[in-house]
This record gives sequence, structure tokens and C-alpha cells, in this order.
Amino acid sequence: MPYRVCFVCTGNICRSPMAESVFRARVGEAGLDGLIEVDSAGTDGWHEGDGADPRTVAVLEAEGYPGDHTARRFRASWFAGRDLVIALDTGHLRALRRLAPTPGDAAKVRLLRSYDPAAGLDLDVPDPYYGHMDDFVECLEMVESASSGLLAEICEHVKGQAA
Repeated sequence: MPYRVCFVCTGNICRSPMAESVFRARVGEAGLDGLIEVDSAGTDGWHEGDGADPRTVAVLEAEGYPGDHTARRFRASWFAGRDLVIALDTGHLRALRRLAPTPGDAAKVRLLRSYDPAAGLDLDVPDPYYGHMDDFVECLEMVESASSGLLAEICEHVKGQAA
């Protein structure tokens, strides 16, 4: 049974698709395809069915990541099928923990930047939606920085399955 991770932001068109794409690439680079499944969603459904923001796609593709994506909303029932739910900021963290059906499900919710030792106390990935391309680039840098630590932690859970 694969270890399942879902990245969550507000509308699932900027930060969480970026995190999904980067982390899926890291999983592939580590040779862990099939052992770790990656997806993303939003806390709200405003953009359900839409593609990622064109600026997200441009920044991802410029760095060699795929930009294909269809936005969707995270549902409480999804907790049962996820081992870890990664929030992109503290607002998402709170919303997801309120949505969680059980205390065990709420414990699955973590902040992405908590896996980046260089983040310090600022654990939010700022929403680039109302900003400029530089904000999307900065968002990608934060996501990439945290992805290594996240992968290292998940590898501890799947270690015996890779053999």
C-alpha cells in the first residue's frame, strides 16, 4: 500500500499544485514511484475543474517540472485515504484540522515549511496569486527547500517497502 500525501492551499491553483509537481519529481528522482503517491487540493472550491494559474505553470515549466493540473477541493472523507496532509500556510492548517473527522486525522495535517530547517519561525508559504512573477518564483523556492526534508521523513515510513 503506497504512502499517500496531499498538498493543500486555498484554491488549488498556485501553491499546492506547485508543491505536488515538485514533490512528485523528488519521489521519482528517489526511485520511490509506486511507494509514495502525491496529489493536491484546495480548502475551497472556487477553482474546481480549472487548470493551475498560468504563472504557476510558467514557473514550474521553466524549472523542468510538469504543469498539468486540474483543481479540486479537499473533502473530509479524503483523510481516510491519506497518510499526510500538507498545508501551505497556517490558515490551511487550521481549516484542515477543523475539517478532520477524528483527532487522528487532524494529526495528519502538517505545514510544508516545518520540513525546512532554514524556514525558522516563518512557516507559511505566502500566496503569490495577487503578486507578480517574482512571488511565484519565491514560492517555488520555498517549496523546493522544504521538499527534501519532507521526503526524508516519509522515507522513514516506507523504508522497508523499497527493498
